[in-house]
Amino acid sequence: MTAHTRPIRIANCSGFYGDRLDAPVQILRSPEPIDVLTGDWLAELTMSILAKSRMRGRAGYATTFITQMQQVLGLCHQRGIKVVSNAGGVDPHGCAAKVRSIADDLGIAISVAVVDGDDLLGRLDELRTAGECFRHLDTGEVWAGDATDVVAANAYLGGHGITAGLRAGADVVITGRVADAAVVSGAAAWWHDWDIENFDALAGATVAGHAIECGTQVTGGNFAFFDEIPDLTEPGFPIAEIAVDGSSVITKVIGTGGAVTVDTVTAQLLYEISGPRYPVPDVVARFDTVQLRELGTDRVQISAACGEPAPECAKALLTYPGGFRNAMTLAITGAERHAKAELAQRAVWAQIPGGQERFAESLVEVIGAGLDSVAPDDQSYLRLSVSDPDSAVVGREFSSAAVATALGSYPGLYLTTPPGPAAEFMVGWPTLIDVCHVHPRITLDGSQLQIMTPTTAELAVDQPRNTKPDNEFSSTEPAPITIGEYLGARSGDKGGNANLGLWVRDERYLPLLTYLTEPGRLASLLPEFTGRDIRVYPLPNLNAVNVVIAGLLGHGVAASLREDPQAKSLGERFRAVRTAVPGSLLSQPTPEA
Repeated sequence: MTAHTRPIRIANCSGFYGDRLDAPVQILRSPEPIDVLTGDWLAELTMSILAKSRMRGRAGYATTFITQMQQVLGLCHQRGIKVVSNAGGVDPHGCAAKVRSIADDLGIAISVAVVDGDDLLGRLDELRTAGECFRHLDTGEVWAGDATDVVAANAYLGGHGITAGLRAGADVVITGRVADAAVVSGAAAWWHDWDIENFDALAGATVAGHAIECGTQVTGGNFAFFDEIPDLTEPGFPIAEIAVDGSSVITKVIGTGGAVTVDTVTAQLLYEISGPRYPVPDVVARFDTVQLRELGTDRVQISAACGEPAPECAKALLTYPGGFRNAMTLAITGAERHAKAELAQRAVWAQIPGGQERFAESLVEVIGAGLDSVAPDDQSYLRLSVSDPDSAVVGREFSSAAVATALGSYPGLYLTTPPGPAAEFMVGWPTLIDVCHVHPRITLDGSQLQIMTPTTAELAVDQPRNTKPDNEFSSTEPAPITIGEYLGARSGDKGGNANLGLWVRDERYLPLLTYLTEPGRLASLLPEFTGRDIRVYPLPNLNAVNVVIAGLLGHGVAASLREDPQAKSLGERFRAVRTAVPGSLLSQPTPEA
């Protein structure tokens, strides 16, 4: 095809498996032009869900996508809109067959391409023989499991297969596990006919894809300063206009709720990243080069993204049963809450032979108001969570033990749920394998196409910020603040790590951001950080830092014992902290022009 000169307009209609079903209809109801409709249905938790569904003889793909295609496939065909979706999950060919069936029912002729090659399930022993030891991406631990226990094993593919399918004339491209931003970068590379070594353009499209992959999170959803957004009842879904140089404009469907601002885009760019380098199978995008500029209402430009060659290793995720878990929650009210919490724990563990040590893993959390509160309307909850390979150990024997203390423990005790059985959980094991072992395929209406192989290089390792001395502030009068008055936050999960993206809206407060994110101080501000490996990566171009708290989420969202296993609330809890800071950090002089 001949490269286009105008930007490609890519609309995202899904940020996760379970997003609003009417999103494609809302997008296509607008008369504004759309070239490609994309969506992101996959996450580590979703892969676990789809793997278990396939094991039970049900669909291994996102069935909500099929429902949406029943609603809009005919209109997409009529308007010449391509569809690119990773909803294929662990069965992209099954998903594609459903789309073809919908087209047949509508009486329209379409070409459907399938990108696969991500499935490693039957190759684990082969890969071990070839030298892969599946070291855990975060801990470095070698995976010692049995390949027969694994229910899903997928490498993350890039966007080049998508590009090849669109170049060959596909109307719909269904993929298995690809990098989240690949559905956008692959489409942009097709539209502009980019070479596989146009790393800056691919990096720019990857950043744009990261901006819109979570749907309405970039149009005001889950935004720290949500009360500034005009209407969050139903925020509009985002659109990325990607130019030939890889720069983009993030906007949204005209006439819908929400807003696109520099802050909403900043918040999404900080979501679930680690250091400044963002590696995907096609390119390494440098988030420390990205520049944001507001062009007008609901129009924010992303530019200046630099790219580096694709990494030599591909990320993969092994999913396997990890055991069973259970949790019980006890309410604590009134005074002497610390003593009540201590008594509750002693009483519950005393009902179980072997006590707390009987379980392979346990976690005690205080939810709601802190135990120091004495306000009658403030409610604290003590949550006891356990896991073990033996379902009987964490089943009703555990939950009934908590109930058995109901009349013999502290005053005001009540439980929020009845005793229940154990629930099986899956472990997601993130790892890296040499890209030579990953063989992406693209099939268009039964014919296999050629996929270009990207140039690779060793991935440079971003070093977290060193601890900075605070001597320059030691003689400054302290001033009390609530952190959220000065900082925005967006938090999430990346495997077993929690990510806390923080930014200031006024660059004069960058020194305050630096001060608050000194790793030792972070541990004092949120006690759950104590003893954790805390890595702080500055992104001064965004007036931001990204904080990685290693291991906070245990074995990842599907296995974590935490009430908030995806760390979604972490940012807001950090913003709610009151602390004293050197007063000079709050009265920074205006930068010289």
